[in-house]
Amino acid sequence: MNLLRPANLPEVCPGAGSCILPSKRGPAVGVVTLLGRIFMGLSDCPFQKVDKEVEKLKKETPIVFVEIHGEASSEKVAMGWKLTGKVSCVFGTHTHVQTADERVLPGGTAYITDLGMTGPHESVIGRDIQSVLYRFETQMHVPFVVATGDVRVCGAIVTVDADTGRARSIERLCIPVPSASGN
Repeated sequence: MNLLRPANLPEVCPGAGSCILPSKRGPAVGVVTLLGRIFMGLSDCPFQKVDKEVEKLKKETPIVFVEIHGEASSEKVAMGWKLTGKVSCVFGTHTHVQTADERVLPGGTAYITDLGMTGPHESVIGRDIQSVLYRFETQMHVPFVVATGDVRVCGAIVTVDADTGRARSIERLCIPVPSASGN
């Protein structure tokens, strides 16, 4: 079983914190995933754990992507700066809102604070607007229904030099998904 989980969770957790993925063209791609600690619960320090994981992957491939799943943009930005010139890309996830700060940092590391959400755009982070507003206005717990319609796929395209592992470019994207009814 191949299960990728945050590298900074306890070793007793199922899965591994990093992996090597084969590529159809060029070298394989190393992937590390980390869990931020600000407002996210208990985990080991992602800043201390990432070096060991990156070092292990770099022995097998020059291309390494690091995902940090975190609430605080400051923590994700700091991880980008820590790894600049050491990995191909650092990207954040969790907040469901795509950021507009994509760039290639010095040393050839692509960076974006949050890739954004794949799901219904007219929503509150994927949930029905009215149920979320009701909760905020009344402080009463209600089920958050998944919103529908206006589905978009958000992410980024990163171009990497296959020999050096350095990013050449990063382009943010948000693509509308046509509905099944054709509207």
